[in-house]
Amino acid sequence: MTSIDVTKLSSKGQIVIPKEMREGFKEGEKFVIIKAGKQLILKSVEYFEENLEEDLEFAKKTEEAWKKYDKGEFVEMEFDEFIEDMKKW
Repeated sequence: MTSIDVTKLSSKGQIVIPKEMREGFKEGEKFVIIKAGKQLILKSVEYFEENLEEDLEFAKKTEEAWKKYDKGEFVEMEFDEFIEDMKKW
């Protein structure tokens, strides 16, 4: 299932992963961070190869959507509707 949450970057460059999103991960687990434009993709090293192409495509589409949003070219919708639409990508 896809989850969405908001966090922020600290002055020390740290990002907190919300508790609900940390479920299933253990302390000391290693991650790969991929920067694609203004997007960061965080993947467990153990599952790095799985769905990598899909992750990069998702990052591309998300960045395109943010650019449209910044220009005022966006469609407003409810959260559940957004998630259903996102699954079609």
